Amino acid sequence: MQLLKALWALAGAAICCFLIFVIHSQFLKEGQLAAGTCEIVTLDRDSSQPRRTIARQTARCACKKGQIAGTTRARPACVDARIIKTKQWCEMLPCLEGEGCDLLINKSGWTCTQPGGRIKTTTTEDQLEMS
Repeated sequence: MQLLKALWALAGAAICCFLIFVIHSQFLKEGQLAAGTCEIVTLDRDSSQPRRTIARQTARCACKKGQIAGTTRARPACVDARIIKTKQWCEMLPCLEGEGCDLLINKSGWTCTQPGGRIKTTTTEDQLEMS
């Protein structure tokens, strides 16, 4: 009798877990991002100029309240909206580990300087909309 009760409880727990999984998967349908995550939608590179590569990247993010799409460790990420509003780009840690970050003089972006002296410059577009 005890074994039968234990089996019924185990079966009920398994059914419960399955139902939770099904309900959760309905909320995260294909094409939707989990809250606080980003994905790269497009990445275009232009290497037509010697010693210079121009890359344009578009990302799609599902940020939590108080966050907005930004860049952390050279990847799209949700960052504190205050950083974007004040254009204090280096606060979102946009450079790779070991690189130094400096704001451009007009605050239109930042530079990441590698230990060997190579510099990567990133500029933002003024099309960022804050709601």
